[in-house]
Amino acid sequence: MAENKKAVVLLSGGLDSATCLAFALKEGFKAYALSFDYGQRHSFELNAAKKVASSMGIAEHVVINIDLRKWGGSALTSNSIDVPEAGTEKGIPPTYVPARNTIFLSFAVAWAEVLGARDIFIGVNSIDYSGYPDCRPQFIKAFETCATLGTKAADEGWEFTIQTPLQNKNKSEIIKLGHELGVDYSLTHSCYNPSPEGISCGKCDSCSFRLKGFREAGLTDPIKYQN
Repeated sequence: MAENKKAVVLLSGGLDSATCLAFALKEGFKAYALSFDYGQRHSFELNAAKKVASSMGIAEHVVINIDLRKWGGSALTSNSIDVPEAGTEKGIPPTYVPARNTIFLSFAVAWAEVLGARDIFIGVNSIDYSGYPDCRPQFIKAFETCATLGTKAADEGWEFTIQTPLQNKNKSEIIKLGHELGVDYSLTHSCYNPSPEGISCGKCDSCSFRLKGFREAGLTDPIKYQN
């Protein structure tokens, strides 16, 4: 791989995206991190993204403002929808934000085209996850095609690659990988419904998967929990 090959990395501030960023750096990419202030329920994860980006010494970190609260439709963008406890919902849970990864990846492709980057990293996972449709391999593959056809790549004879290094790993495998890569998980935030002080609830899907992953990895989660 050419030295300093560029990649745009979607960085939410959660465990998976932090691991994904570390992986991209290990692979020799010059990483440009992209985060979103999209009107989410709280700002703790976004603050975590800024800390993670700073800790890894990446090329640049950009935060885009989008107000998805304009139409809501998710427990993460509407105060009228409660965040459920883990295991209480069947099907796609209310924490799914409609078309979120489609929106985020579209911005990533636009920035990548400007940067001259052909790779985009996203920390989606379809093993230990909440069943979100925009985390599935079929979606990623389809978007990869869309990104290539809808940009100058189609005319210049090259393609975008959507890198999903965590796609087929369970949470404990992701945590072990991040641990090997030196990710400081104390900087990350995963909870959907933290306290006003930012302490994770320990009950939502995201907390449940995270706690289970650390337990199965034989490691201690360095963040605090209410429960």
